[in-house]
Amino acid sequence: MKLREAFSNTRILRYTPDSPEVMETVASLFLKKFTDVMELKGNLNGDESGGIFKLALSEDKAPLGIFFRLQENGTGSLFVKNTCHIYSFVCDLLENRLDDPVERYIEGKHIEPAFDWNRVSYDFFLTQEGRIQKGFNRETYVAELARLGFTHIEVNGLAFPMGLETGPKGEVYPMFYTYCPALDQFVYSELNKGIYPYYYLSANMNYLVENAKLARKYGLIPGLLSFEPRSVPEQFFERYPMLRGARVDHPFRSFKPRYPMTTTHPRVLEHYSEMLIKIMEAVPDLGFMCVWSNDSGSGFEHTKSLYVGRNGGAYLIREWKNDEEIARLAGENVIRFLKTLKDAGSKINPDFRVLTRMESFYGEHDVVWKGLGNGLDIETCSLVTRGWAIPYSHPLYNDNKDINGGAVHQTEFWPQEMEEARDLEQRGGKVNFYFAHGPHQMFEPLMGVPFPFLTWEKLNKMYSLGVTNLAQMGGAFPPEAVPYNVNHEAVRTFMFNPAGDPEKEIYNIAARWAGADHADMLLNVWKLVEKAILGFPNITSLYSALGFTWYRLWIRPFVPDIEALSQEERNYYEEFMCTTPHNPNNVDLGRDVLFCIVPDEKAAKDVVRIDENVWKHIDEAIEILENADYEDAPDIIHDQLIRIKALRCWIMTNRNVAAWVSAVHGYLSTADERKKEIHKTDVRSLIELEIDNSYKLLDLLDDDVEFMAMTDKGETPLIHGTNLKSNIRKRISLMQEHIDDKPFIDPFYIEKMAGKMMI
Repeated sequence: MKLREAFSNTRILRYTPDSPEVMETVASLFLKKFTDVMELKGNLNGDESGGIFKLALSEDKAPLGIFFRLQENGTGSLFVKNTCHIYSFVCDLLENRLDDPVERYIEGKHIEPAFDWNRVSYDFFLTQEGRIQKGFNRETYVAELARLGFTHIEVNGLAFPMGLETGPKGEVYPMFYTYCPALDQFVYSELNKGIYPYYYLSANMNYLVENAKLARKYGLIPGLLSFEPRSVPEQFFERYPMLRGARVDHPFRSFKPRYPMTTTHPRVLEHYSEMLIKIMEAVPDLGFMCVWSNDSGSGFEHTKSLYVGRNGGAYLIREWKNDEEIARLAGENVIRFLKTLKDAGSKINPDFRVLTRMESFYGEHDVVWKGLGNGLDIETCSLVTRGWAIPYSHPLYNDNKDINGGAVHQTEFWPQEMEEARDLEQRGGKVNFYFAHGPHQMFEPLMGVPFPFLTWEKLNKMYSLGVTNLAQMGGAFPPEAVPYNVNHEAVRTFMFNPAGDPEKEIYNIAARWAGADHADMLLNVWKLVEKAILGFPNITSLYSALGFTWYRLWIRPFVPDIEALSQEERNYYEEFMCTTPHNPNNVDLGRDVLFCIVPDEKAAKDVVRIDENVWKHIDEAIEILENADYEDAPDIIHDQLIRIKALRCWIMTNRNVAAWVSAVHGYLSTADERKKEIHKTDVRSLIELEIDNSYKLLDLLDDDVEFMAMTDKGETPLIHGTNLKSNIRKRISLMQEHIDDKPFIDPFYIEKMAGKMMI
């Protein structure tokens, strides 16, 4: 007898009236699946001989996480240790296990999820820039997170497309306040009352509470992600001039100073406690708060990595100290702030935890690390490094360490990571390791790029070494836009069967979506795409992630001399770029602010590597899908074809960025006329490739498959709008018109533009 036949004998579902709300949600899944036979009763009492199935929260009966038992007569029980795993398991049970023999479960089976925490970190669509994604449905998205095995989600997103922060003409800093919103965007304390409009706080708080309700409905643990301590309006310091903290804005991106409150002052710590408690009074089951800092208008006083160096108010450093003493005091101030949040949250939820990132505290690393524990945790891509450096190399190119932390090119996970993690665990802390196989940190703004075997392999490496907590960068994709989300399906499968054979498990996913006739073809295609992805050398981590959209790489023209375009011709994309008027990225694809982001030598090497190791694999995958029998083919075949073609366009644009840097810089760096002609020919060649690439992208945008993040609420620097196609056509026209211009980059562009009047 199979499980489905045994469940057809179940007559009554029972759970106690005081059960978590998710019990009702999962009961509805059973009732929907077995509509004709099951009914719901609101208690656990009664005779077990008559096909009664019980749902309950019980640590004793489910010490490993989940206990499932079912008899042939339909009597059984499902006990879970934590609510955050039940919805995913029931979905797995009803979607994938009903053909299992009931004998396997008659005596009961204990199931231990692979990871205790499978938390969203920076939820691209629910709370960050993608929250204005066209057609986005919050409930179906949260339900999908729960189905896919996520356990914790962030709920504090703004109800507005952008925050209220303003700035002088020409600066881009207000844009950075739309994500990871601070606590003061939701509630006020007596200290800052009236600084932000009440309607604004009310709308944002309502958005937060609604998200938390959805989390509760599907058994997920809600939490917060904020940049703190974040800058506040200057109006506050007119009231309290002696509570000014460090200057925290990026001097190249900002035209006015930004300051948070000084967290060394006890009144400011009370302010933070009051705000967090207010939020938790509305959402008492908040389980965590994650604090990112020293970026996007936030920062702790006298920490080394603030944009303008160690600075701050008068209360932490009373006289000149050496660097070691300043680091100690600054690090202790960070820990004191985190403990303040932990203590405030614990007053309402004793299990409340606070997390932070370590990268920005490279100057205070030892002090902050020693202060963690007892509910103070971290999230990171690696513990065997300091600062923003990545200790791992690209899997195919050992000389390349410019990879995105936690993402597809960080294929390795060393045992040394867990030596550090166990040190923190002994002090009551946890390490949440980044795992970026979704919408953020790689391939932005694409949705649904498939690489399930690489996903499984990385999960297995972390799991086998004892990782218990995952921080999945970006969350997942809206199910309406990405119905075949194979990477996260692999994660979901791994959660309840980490010992499974990836070949078999991923085949089963393909067969479920495409049928046995097409499953082998899909597996072959996915493996070819993975080879292409591994062949991609990552031109720069910035352009592989959010920078691809920020710097408008799909709509700005790649021309030999960008300044040869008139200002009017450039406005359509420059007005939505993450650049100030004096940022050299405006005229040089290889630079951003004072950084060289694409070195000339690396650029030349990357062009060759892409041409040799990407196209042959991805083109073969596309050819296989194009040659499929479309009269007979399931929808997934066309869906994957469009997404893989979009990936090809994305890689081609990155390739042509590298080619532009190599050819234009090469032209300008030599006096040899023969070499100049070669470089000029290379410039023309890359522009021709990018024109063709733009036409292919336009064709894809005419398809019904939603392959990229896009908003219908107006374009922002963080996400493309529905005017993308018209912008691409402008790009094509400008590239065609200027393809034979003489290559040029003004070496004094920064100084020239910085000396111009802003009106």
